[in-house]
Amino acid sequence: MGLSLRDQLLKAGLVNEKQAKQAGKQQQKQQRLAKKGQAELDDSTRQAALQAQAEKAARDQELNRQQQEKAEQKARAAQVKQLIERSRLPKLDGEDYYNFVDDKKVKRLPVNTMVRNKLSNGWLAIVRHGGGYEIIPREAALKIQERDASRIVLLNTHVEEPDADDPYAAYQIPDDLMW
Repeated sequence: MGLSLRDQLLKAGLVNEKQAKQAGKQQQKQQRLAKKGQAELDDSTRQAALQAQAEKAARDQELNRQQQEKAEQKARAAQVKQLIERSRLPKLDGEDYYNFVDDKKVKRLPVNTMVRNKLSNGWLAIVRHGGGYEIIPREAALKIQERDASRIVLLNTHVEEPDADDPYAAYQIPDDLMW
């Protein structure tokens, strides 16, 4: 191999030893700075990659949470549907109706006297189901209320049977209005 440029310049006498060393130091300093800049560049690239990875992990975690929430909501809706379908009372046909309010509108369901009394006393409840209404027992309504309270349309407070030794048991409160 031939002589390096430094050696050639020294041999030709264009630079002296001191100038050559100073130029070498300057060149090494530039190389070090270039490497350090590259290291800083590599470090910033690595930091950006780590940040992107953390953001992706957070985004994935949020998506998983949303999917899990949707699945739980679907499961609750299926449980509510199953509870209603298993415990609903058969539809009655007749001219006697029970009127109730749903979304500021008066709705009505055909009932008999026994069902009317149980609805009034809180033994039965009315729930939304499939675009209509169903009458179900209080226990099923309470389970539905735990899962989806918006499905309950009417659940009166539970009234216990009067005591046997109640002195006013013989005096019934008149209810002339069939509501």
